[in-house]
This record gives sequence, C-alpha cells and structure tokens, in this order.
Amino acid sequence: MVKSQKAVTEDKATDGADITQLRARFQKAMERRRNWLSHWQDCYEFALPQRNAAASNQTNGGKRLDRVFDATASDAVEQLAASLMAEITPPGGGWFELEPGGNVANADRQALTEQLGRAVRILQGHFDRSNFAVEMHQAFLDLVTAGTACLRLEKADLHSPSALRFTAVPLRDLAFEERSDGKMDAVFRKLALTRAEILATWPGAKGFADDDRDDKDAPKRFTVIEAVLPATEDKTGYELCVFREDGDANSTDLIYRDRFDVSPYIAFRWMKAPGEIYGRSPVMKALPDIKTANKVVELVLKNASIAVTGIWQADDDGVLNPATIRLVPGSIIPKAVGSAGLKPLEAPGRFDVSDLVLSDLRDRIRRCLLADRLGQTDQPGMTATEVLERASENARLLGATYGRLQAELLYPLIRRALYILTQTGELPDIPLDGDVVVLRHAAPLAQLPKRVQAGQALDWLSRIAALGPDALAEVDLPVMVRWLADQFGVPDNLLRPSLPPEITEAV
Repeated sequence: MVKSQKAVTEDKATDGADITQLRARFQKAMERRRNWLSHWQDCYEFALPQRNAAASNQTNGGKRLDRVFDATASDAVEQLAASLMAEITPPGGGWFELEPGGNVANADRQALTEQLGRAVRILQGHFDRSNFAVEMHQAFLDLVTAGTACLRLEKADLHSPSALRFTAVPLRDLAFEERSDGKMDAVFRKLALTRAEILATWPGAKGFADDDRDDKDAPKRFTVIEAVLPATEDKTGYELCVFREDGDANSTDLIYRDRFDVSPYIAFRWMKAPGEIYGRSPVMKALPDIKTANKVVELVLKNASIAVTGIWQADDDGVLNPATIRLVPGSIIPKAVGSAGLKPLEAPGRFDVSDLVLSDLRDRIRRCLLADRLGQTDQPGMTATEVLERASENARLLGATYGRLQAELLYPLIRRALYILTQTGELPDIPLDGDVVVLRHAAPLAQLPKRVQAGQALDWLSRIAALGPDALAEVDLPVMVRWLADQFGVPDNLLRPSLPPEITEAV
C-alpha cells in the first residue's frame, strides 16, 4: 500500500519531533555526566594510564606515564580485575547453568534438563570462540577504575567462528539514563564514522549527501549519536535511533531506526551512591592515598637525585667560575686565597621518614583495592580449613558487589547471548523467567558458600566420628556423600546411579 503525500509529510514531522526530543535527552545526559569526567580522568591517570577511557584527546602511541611515579595502584587494579575475571566469569567456562524452574512438572524435568544442558554447551562454545575473555577483562578494568563499565554484545558476521562479538565501550563515548526501577539501560553513544562504516554498521542508513569527502580528499567522518532506549507506550523491548549530533528538527537527521527485544548494551556498576546514576569504584576510595603516594615517590626521587649529584655552593671570590666547573675525576677547580672553595650543601630530606610514610600509603592502597585479600597468598602449605576461611572472607568482601553484578551484568549478558543465538536459529527461545528456566551462576565465587557449608559438615562429621561407631551410625553416609558431591560441584557420572526408593527399601 502506497502512502499518500499527507501521510508521508506527517511521518516526517513525527521524525523531526522525535529527533528534537532525542537531542534534548542526549544533551541532558551529557550534562549529568560532566561532573564525572575530571574524576574519571584522575582515576585513569594514576591507576590505569594504559587505558584512559575518559580522555577524549589521546593520540595513538602517546606517552601516558609521564606523571606516574608509583605503580602500586595500577598493579593492584590489574590484580583485582584479573581476580574478578577468574572468580565471576572464568575463561575456562562453567560459570553459568540453566535449570528447570519450579513450575515444570516432574515428568518433564529430565527432558528439559537435557535440552538446557545442550543449550549451555552451545552457548559456552560461542563464548569460548569469541573475544569474550579479552573484552570482559577490559570491562572489569573500567569497573575497578571508574566504577562504571559497559559491554556491547552484538551479532558477529558470518565468517566469524562465533556468533557473538563483544566490545568494551570506553566511558568517554557514553552517557546513560537511569529508570525509576534503577536499571541503567538507556544508552547514548557518540561516534565519529565514515559513510562506509555507518552503512556497514546499520545497513539501510539514510540521510547522507553525495559528497562524502572532506577537503583533504579523505573519507569524511560524521558525528552521530546511537540511542538505545527502552520502548515507551506500554511496549516491550528497546528502540534504536541513530541521528546526527548537530542539526535542526529535520527528519533527514534521522539516519537509522530499529527495534529489538534485548538491548545490545550491558552497563554495570561497582557500587552506587543515592541520587547518582554512575557507579563509584574502589580506586575512587583510594584516590587520595594514590595521589599522595605518587607525590611522595616523586619527591623521594628528586631527593635521591640531589643526594647522588649534590648541590654545591661557593664563595663569589672572582676566581671560581661555575660555568667552567666539571665534576669529573681528576679535575682541578681553582679558588682564591682564603676562599672556602666549592662545598657540598647538605640535603634536607630524610629517607627513613619518607619510606615509612610510603609503606603505610601502599598498604592502604592495596587494602582498598583488595589486593591483600584476593591476590596470591605468600603462605605456602595452607591447610584446608585456612583455605576455606580465606574463601569465606573473599565472599564476604565481594558479596554486595557480586550481587549487583549478578543483576546488572550476568543476567543481561546471558539473556542477550541467548537472544542472538535464537535469531541465528541455533537455539530455541529460552525464557529466563525463573518459572520455566532458571539461570544459575556457577562461577568459583558463587560456589564459595557451598564449599564453606561442606567444610562445616566435614568438621561436624569428624566430631561425630570421635564419639564412636554408635554416633556415626546415625549419619546417612550415602546421602551425605551425594550432598558433598553437589556442594563441591562433582560431576554426576563419578557417582553410582541412585536406586529408586522402593528398590532401596526392598533391598
């Protein structure tokens, strides 16, 4: 059906109004982000200068360590990011499971369990073949440093070994809006792309002039805004609008529009202060100590330079010329009769005091960034009880952050990945509603409470055994063995098949 001229005119007017509203929302989001830029800049400059995701004027290959004299913070940031990667999303896989929900009938649970197990294996294979480990580590570095990170998950091209493609989006390109329920899923991303890049990213994009070359006969770059916003008017899903940053309410400024069920952007935070949208990081908490330690090391190095080369003083006797003095072995320095000649000036600094201050600062930095708890222990030969106690302490320290990451990172990540594989036809539609299918996080950090419970049960069993055979006979050992196997994540094929209750009673 061909639209009338009046309908086309009304559609263009509607698009123009939408662009005006979107530009206003984008400007407000950028204004709310403005106060964070300098804070992010300091965090990246002193804690993660190699990946300064807040600076907008960086050049490729430029020096980024000119103002950094102490590497304690950067080392602790990398350790914490690596620990989060290993504890929450280990590259080896096995950090998520899909299980039948409570509303599934018992007769259907076995068949559904097998289907979900196959889906997990397919999904894990795509994670392993993709760039997930690389980009996820970059996102964890942003999370630890700036408190907010964003991961983009989109469908890869047909020639890629995996259907998933990940991108850790730097904060300098992003602005967020937060909904009333606390979800930070309204995303604005600023991009500078050529016409070919825009058409490759959004096939069917429109609104370009024929002349797409600049004055130097190079591909002209267009500044566009990609807005992914929750659908309005009681609709589900998300709306994608790509428009020019500058312009009027002209409908030609709308480059591309689309709609999908699951957002490709996954934004997550370390912690959140009341009334704020963006997260706060452990680096922000340790930033005063980081800056102070950096300044102390700088002053110590200056003092050491003075101690090595020295500061010299001499009487102005008309004979000694400082411009001609060379402090090399065998040199002869003239002086007037009665003059004191060239004498060294004693350095005023005390290295012992600065070392004490620096040691205390570094300890506090490592403590704030959990490097002393999550890093490798220096105590060899730890007992099983000590290992469990250390694991319990780690779970306590990361408990609140882990709960937030479950809601803001893990669930949206698996949901988006399943959505992409459903679109490619590799998997059926799997609803993660908690009734039919339940997403279980099975990473090492999620297993820590189970292992602590297992350790307590084993300790109880050893105490029961000390009371004698009669007390030990009260324990159902086969049931306890299977419970311990479940707590420690032992595969079911390592256990003997359990007999039905009626056969067990007959035996």
